[in-house]
Amino acid sequence: MQNTGEYSCEYGSAQFYAMCGFGGILSCGLTHTAVVPLDLVKCRIQVDPKKYKSIFNGFSVTLKEDGVRGLAKGWAPTFIGYSMQGLCKFGFYEVFKILYSNMLGEENTYLWRTSLYLAASASAEFFADIALAPMEAAKVRIQTQPGYANTLRQAAPKMYAEEGIWAFYKGVAPLWMRQIPYTMMKFACFERTVEALYKHVVPKPRSECSKGEQLVVTFVAGYIAGVFCAIVSHPADSVVSVLNKEKGSTAVEVLKKLGPKGVWKGLTARIIMIGTLTALQWFIYDSVKVYFRLPRPPPPDMPESLKKKLGLTQ
Repeated sequence: MQNTGEYSCEYGSAQFYAMCGFGGILSCGLTHTAVVPLDLVKCRIQVDPKKYKSIFNGFSVTLKEDGVRGLAKGWAPTFIGYSMQGLCKFGFYEVFKILYSNMLGEENTYLWRTSLYLAASASAEFFADIALAPMEAAKVRIQTQPGYANTLRQAAPKMYAEEGIWAFYKGVAPLWMRQIPYTMMKFACFERTVEALYKHVVPKPRSECSKGEQLVVTFVAGYIAGVFCAIVSHPADSVVSVLNKEKGSTAVEVLKKLGPKGVWKGLTARIIMIGTLTALQWFIYDSVKVYFRLPRPPPPDMPESLKKKLGLTQ
């Protein structure tokens, strides 16, 4: 793709990846910080269901005990952690997508596109979780252990003093369990939903849609992807919440203790939260691409060479 006046940089260039990473920082950092109150209540329901019985009950108990400021507990590690995660998740996704696509060649990229999205997003999330883990560990401590610490400045030194550097990374394997399936679903489902919406729902091709109309399609596809994401990753999310609260227990022990019913606690809250979150993330990410005039390839179309092979062209 040539660097024409229409685009600010070339597809796959260092500048392109850097701007995608910046879009990821904004899309994940801002959205996760905005839903801190809901996330706080969700974590508390998972960790202490006797005290926090439902979303509304959780909010009222938290407000009664900690006041309005209590709902923002853990905002700093959330913002820093998810900004780092967003940078790696979206930036590396574009890197791996192009890398794997070049390895597969044009025809196989089209035929195996769902596998390509799954592989690229899983690879990106592997690194994104290593970037997120320290802040996620601090956030869960601040939100679910009363009296442990109220701010990141208090929590981080205390965690390091008690358990050393391991305190920040002991949640990385459960994070992979939760985030890799979630991200694979988030990217593959989003990409295929966008493709399907332009094919079956939107009455005209993407090239004829205004930027605003394209962003509406992005938002709708993001929400649909988010609902699937929430369901796929919820059991592991419950395990992560309990694991960071209880010292010395393993993921398998927590899973046994929660049982088949316990792991699905708080799912409604998570569907609302993750659906909205995923839709907003894709919307912000795509808006950054539009604003900075980054190349945005249209939904995949079958290569001409493949059409000939399959006898679809005259």
